[in-house]
Amino acid sequence: MKDMTGVYKLGELKDRIKEIKGIPTGIEGLDDLFFTFKPYGKGFKKVSLGGIPQYAVINLTGVSDTGKSLMAEQFAVWRAGKGDRVAFVTVETPAAFLSAGLYQRAMAYGIEKEVIDENIIIIDAASYKDLRENLPALFDTLAYVFRTYKAHYTVIDSITGLYEHKEMLARVFVRQIFNFLKKWYQTAILVSQKRSSHEELSAEAAGGYAVSHIVDCTMVLSKKIIQSTYDERLYKRPIGELIRLFRIDGCRMCGHDTDTHVLTISETGLVSIGPSLKEILRK
Repeated sequence: MKDMTGVYKLGELKDRIKEIKGIPTGIEGLDDLFFTFKPYGKGFKKVSLGGIPQYAVINLTGVSDTGKSLMAEQFAVWRAGKGDRVAFVTVETPAAFLSAGLYQRAMAYGIEKEVIDENIIIIDAASYKDLRENLPALFDTLAYVFRTYKAHYTVIDSITGLYEHKEMLARVFVRQIFNFLKKWYQTAILVSQKRSSHEELSAEAAGGYAVSHIVDCTMVLSKKIIQSTYDERLYKRPIGELIRLFRIDGCRMCGHDTDTHVLTISETGLVSIGPSLKEILRK
């Protein structure tokens, strides 16, 4: 009988199944938005995951100036501060300038520079065209980092920079990156730029056509200027103020909160996820 590559009985995969665990992100208000269920008596109970799901490849998307890069940097610095190695692929900002931002995030957390110096490995695709425009070269470099430094976390900021002017091929690029990161059991955040503010709180127009259908989870960031008395009542903010919003658009690895939340950025540049609009309206 012909060998049918890629065909398995469900039971044959049990040794490959990983328990769903939460990976703390260091982003206030985010980690408890993911949950799972555990047996309880004759039923089940909802249990906070306490972080993003381990081994998830997450699409972090939104228009400009919504806090995407700050969140990605916070995640990298927080994990590095816990002694984990993080591969950080910078596609938009040259490595030296990214480093300055990472040090700012570390200072805000009270993490010593020496800790992140040792644990964050930067891959400068912004400065090196071959890394930015040649996926096999980027994969070879990432594989080297994973093997040499035992990195289990990856950030790419931004993934859309890897297929500029080739958006019709976005799914092809993202599928290859997704499969590569899955092969190496990475917990990853892929920052993607939305092309426009159309349907801001959805993943539509986020980094290419239907990219969100490939990744494990999509988190959407948006912003809005309060312009009317209706907005004032809804958001409890004065006219003229800018408000940023956050929503998890889907996660196939575990349960997740479905509300829209207020997102704030502190003076020190740390992002936090605040109350949901539903909670604000109750007050």
